[in-house]
Amino acid sequence: MMSSSPESIAGGSPGETPGLFRQSAPRDSSGRSVHGPILEVRGLKKHFPLRRGLFGRAGAHLRAVDGIDLEIGRGETLALVGESGSGKTTAGRCILRLIEPTGGSILFDGVDLLSLDGRAMRRMRRNIQGVFQDPYASLNPRMTIGSIVGEPLAIHGLARGKERERRVAELLSTVGLDPRWKDRYPHEFSGGQRQRIGLARALAVEPRLVVCDEPVSLLDVSVQAQVINLLVELQRRLGLSYLFIAHDLSVVRHVADRVAVMYLGRIVEAAGAREIYANPRHPYTQALLSAAPVADPDLARQRMRRNGVRGEMPSAVDPPSGCRFHTRCPIAVADCSRIEPPFKEVGEGHRAACLLAE
Repeated sequence: MMSSSPESIAGGSPGETPGLFRQSAPRDSSGRSVHGPILEVRGLKKHFPLRRGLFGRAGAHLRAVDGIDLEIGRGETLALVGESGSGKTTAGRCILRLIEPTGGSILFDGVDLLSLDGRAMRRMRRNIQGVFQDPYASLNPRMTIGSIVGEPLAIHGLARGKERERRVAELLSTVGLDPRWKDRYPHEFSGGQRQRIGLARALAVEPRLVVCDEPVSLLDVSVQAQVINLLVELQRRLGLSYLFIAHDLSVVRHVADRVAVMYLGRIVEAAGAREIYANPRHPYTQALLSAAPVADPDLARQRMRRNGVRGEMPSAVDPPSGCRFHTRCPIAVADCSRIEPPFKEVGEGHRAACLLAE
């Protein structure tokens, strides 16, 4: 495997890649864009029908995403965090329209993506791109990396011939890869390098929003840091907005401006990153934070005893009544099983769906 240099993680200087760079959007003191959100998701649902019987009749539904609201500002990173099975990946795929939502609205810069036909959505994909969990599975093993990165330029008619070759070299350099490797194949690269190839492909059409679905979860810890540093640097240089999907709150600590915590198809807490790490108000968020590794084993055991959850996540086919977390919550009271908690303000820019949060 070829090594990638952390020192060259961002590629060349801004003067070397004039076509790629945009000025980052100005933000207010809370980190939000002063020009309003680039993405607004309202009441998003995705229910998968479960077929039953000999003739495949629809029975119950798996409520993977069950009515969530999200906003992402220009130049902002929103981290969507939760356990496997919480619905976060399904939400990301709905936003990309890789799967069709059951209900709700997805507004990108004021345009409802769900109202667009196939041709209009293909044009819109220049603005919204995805980077996925398994960098090898998302790359065609029969194509060279030059062809992989250059394919979006050809599909959208952005560059041909020598200009396309120049743009591919520019993109590879931007993500810290040697342009001379353009004739090599994905299997010749390490996991971190393949993830950079995926990033270069996503950046080829100069998107404004990138949905990063667990982009570092399959990588070694040291490589995770390199890829996250790259994402932060690209955001600063290109003015990108990110939806960063992850199951580990410790991974998003240094990349997120805001964090939304998802459990069993619903958002249970959302706040600025600093606030949610310093003052988590929902027991589920507290449990996720307590599960993050710490150097002191005694402290780790104390945190797990204090904030540990019970049992496994219930089925999204038949979620619990009231608060969906009450069956595992260490502080649940009788009302938690009967009353569905409102998603209420518990501080400035801080919301939580818990009856006991104040």
